[in-house]
Amino acid sequence: MKVDSVVSEPIKGQKPGTSGLRKKTRQFMERGFLENFVQSIFSATGGAKGKSYVVGGDGRFFNKQAIQIIIKMAAANGAAKLIIGQDGLLATPAASHLIRLNKTDGGLILSASHNPGGIDQDFGIKFNTPNGGPSAQRITDAIYNFTKTISQYFIVNADDIDLSKIGITHLGNMKIEIVDPVSDYKDLMETLFDFDKIKALFASGFSMQFDAMHAVTGPYAKAILEDCLGAPKGTVINGIPLPDFGNGHPDPNPVWAKPLVDFLMSEEGPDFGAASDGDGDRNMILGKGIYITPSDSLAVLAANIHLAKGYTKGISGIARSMPTSGASDRVAKALGIECYETPTGWKFFGNLLDAGKVGICGEESAGTGSDHVREKDGLWAVLLWLNILAVRKQSVAEIMQEHWSVFGRNYYSRHDYENLDTATANSLINALIEKIANLKGQEFCGLKVIAADDFSYNDPVDNSLSSNQGIRIFFEGEARVVLRLSGTGTQGATLRVYLEQYTSQDGDHSLDPQIALKAVIDATNALVKIEHYTSRKFPDVTT
Repeated sequence: MKVDSVVSEPIKGQKPGTSGLRKKTRQFMERGFLENFVQSIFSATGGAKGKSYVVGGDGRFFNKQAIQIIIKMAAANGAAKLIIGQDGLLATPAASHLIRLNKTDGGLILSASHNPGGIDQDFGIKFNTPNGGPSAQRITDAIYNFTKTISQYFIVNADDIDLSKIGITHLGNMKIEIVDPVSDYKDLMETLFDFDKIKALFASGFSMQFDAMHAVTGPYAKAILEDCLGAPKGTVINGIPLPDFGNGHPDPNPVWAKPLVDFLMSEEGPDFGAASDGDGDRNMILGKGIYITPSDSLAVLAANIHLAKGYTKGISGIARSMPTSGASDRVAKALGIECYETPTGWKFFGNLLDAGKVGICGEESAGTGSDHVREKDGLWAVLLWLNILAVRKQSVAEIMQEHWSVFGRNYYSRHDYENLDTATANSLINALIEKIANLKGQEFCGLKVIAADDFSYNDPVDNSLSSNQGIRIFFEGEARVVLRLSGTGTQGATLRVYLEQYTSQDGDHSLDPQIALKAVIDATNALVKIEHYTSRKFPDVTT
């Protein structure tokens, strides 16, 4: 086996974010681009010699070719073993489980999450650490610093490995194990949920549709929902992973999964609907005639998680990302447990989970998970909902109405202004930051500001400080708006505006959220001057 040392130029300006490095696919396909980043991962984390890794991705365009490069580079760098999903497929939560189950030294996950796929779309790679979760900031910084000075990478000159054949093979001294990507994950789910009760639910005539969006969860959902739990064939739609996700946008929200939403809102629709994203870590939940916001879903799951057999002892605490609504805070207070408000990014939850401080976590961007892995987990959330429905024997709408009657309702919506000029988006945020100190007491469209800040988080586990995590503005009447720029895209900037208005237990819980939030929307527009900066009268996406 011949190891080649290839002279390489540094990767200029390619700083990985909280979700790893995401760029256009064609850029990853350029000679040396992926190789430089993979070598930087190995070198910045103490080298690969003698180590083992999990490798897999969401099946998007260039996934298999990228894995072949990683295999040859791992062998050249002296890795002892790779565990790879069959055909290169691994849902991100399943990869996290395999890292933890096999006690590997981490994993290389190939995905751009909910971003579109294809040769002219997006690709990504991230390094997960031995706890199964995304890298901490100090590790991503170390990788980034190495990319700025790298002068060579190591790769073996060898034939490609057959990724379709389950079993063990070798490349030089490195062991390669191709595994069924679903099997171990399915076994884990069976320890957490009462499969017999869910089987009985489907046997009773309960109907469901799961939209896999031609992404990685198709095989998982078919194996678990249809083959194991007895849901009728055809319950899972768009279940075959495709390199371009069927020319779709694998983001489970009412905009990109509109056919599913329309079906659930129709007379002919099923009792329950769900969808997951490109790499399987996000979820959307619907009942007949009702859409459940991710914030409300987190709150309901936290309030009912004890009904699932893996959580009968309850949970130690709840964690939510700062932009997520305060609905779960009210559940935590009622349960007498802590609720932590963290920056966006699952790595912050990982610290809390490792320390045993929380048992369930959620982000407003449709990510929910528990201490079973160190990633958000879309199918896990769907199965927990099914377990709750099987035990409570109520509809989704009935469960929500009962929840709001006990805790009140946090009306909530997210307005996205996509593909903005980056300089323009930064100007808007910077101008708002300059106003923060003087906002208290000011009134906008009848709403008075009672507090405002640029959110900072002091991690209770490692005492690290994360600053400038998003602007929070609190109004009288238990209303709030949060503004932040998203880093999940590959071009331009996305301004996300999160709007929230609490209504008490005896208030009106039947309003359309955009109507319930109108005063907050008007006050935000008057305060922030979004149209002035962006020339957009309306958001591109409303969820």
